[in-house]
Amino acid sequence: MIVMLVVASGGSWEPEALRVLGEHPQMVVLKRCVDLPDLLATATSGQAQVAVLGASTAGLDVAAVDHLHRHGVRPVAVSSAGAANGGGDLDAVQVHLRRIGVPAVVGEADLASLPDVVSRVVEQADTREVRPDAAPAPPDAPPEVRGRAVAVWGPAGAPGRSLVAAAVAAELARRRRPTVLVDADPYGGTLGQALGVMDEVSGLLAASRWTVSDQLAERFASVQRGLGPCLSIITGLPRPERWSEVRPESVDEIVELARRQGDVVLDTGFGLDDEPTHQLGGRPSRNQLTVGALELADEVVVVGAADPVGLSRLARGVVELRELVPTAPVRVVVNRMRPSLGWSEKDIAQMVTGFARIDSLHFLPDDRTGVDRALVAGRSLLEGGESALTRAVAGLVDAWVPPTPVRQRTAGRGRRR
Repeated sequence: MIVMLVVASGGSWEPEALRVLGEHPQMVVLKRCVDLPDLLATATSGQAQVAVLGASTAGLDVAAVDHLHRHGVRPVAVSSAGAANGGGDLDAVQVHLRRIGVPAVVGEADLASLPDVVSRVVEQADTREVRPDAAPAPPDAPPEVRGRAVAVWGPAGAPGRSLVAAAVAAELARRRRPTVLVDADPYGGTLGQALGVMDEVSGLLAASRWTVSDQLAERFASVQRGLGPCLSIITGLPRPERWSEVRPESVDEIVELARRQGDVVLDTGFGLDDEPTHQLGGRPSRNQLTVGALELADEVVVVGAADPVGLSRLARGVVELRELVPTAPVRVVVNRMRPSLGWSEKDIAQMVTGFARIDSLHFLPDDRTGVDRALVAGRSLLEGGESALTRAVAGLVDAWVPPTPVRQRTAGRGRRR
């Protein structure tokens, strides 16, 4: 039995579609949805397999289709194009819909074939699932090169997320590991300016546009700016209000493509809350960029400030983060550690580890002079020479990447484009 949802939004094809679907012995229409948000909300129940909807449904985009796929609902579109002009427009509609993830389109004049199309879509989706008797890959096939994704997160209050993300990426590149640094902060990117990349074009926005047109893979190099032989950056949002131009699936594809190059370090925002409109099936919330990056990460680095307010936020943040990413290794970094606080590392360790399970705890010493010098010069911490702070960052990276036998004092740097 194939269970379906239908949303026509007043389309003239709805009565005939309901008739042909209702007459099929193996199909049942669970609900006639009012509009796209109603459809997306109903899809989360997990009771339906197919959604039949109008090709011109308001709000139908990559994010909406991705929401349906995540909940096991396959979309099938009905288009009025082609009924009066020989089908030329219908071909264009099919190209557009397949680009955003809709696998099948039925013309309004061909509704009799709708049950067959629905059955075929369900059948094709089932064959794409991994089956127990599937043939294994040939033993001599070379393994795909995939780097690790490291998400750097921290609670509100500017604990130093961007500083740590840039330092971790530079340390990975110093170890001759190809690394892509991604500024995925939905509240405005600062990594480009901090590292001296004064580019008017946002790499993140450009990548999002190429994702919509399904061209990011072939143009991935164009959205990066080189910082050295093994390090590149995808710059972030030029203004905070432009967050709505970046789809969460863009970050998914960026991470996937960057993993093929090597490691990827994501500088995220601070918010983990989800807005009610997203829960009800509306457009993704602002914080969905951060949540999506954390869910993709192989390693999560949590940054908190060493002062009383920062530690309080850090403790609450780790608890909230663990609910979101229960399995990924979590490395907690206490930043700007200094003797004037009156606390030892042991005191802070007891405070932080008492709230939630973490995999390792690291302390970065306060080095205001070194940090200011790097920011003014537009360079990473490692390019300013070895210091207690850079050695502490290297110790953090040692947690998931074995140290190199001989450390270089500075990271190589190429000409910026």
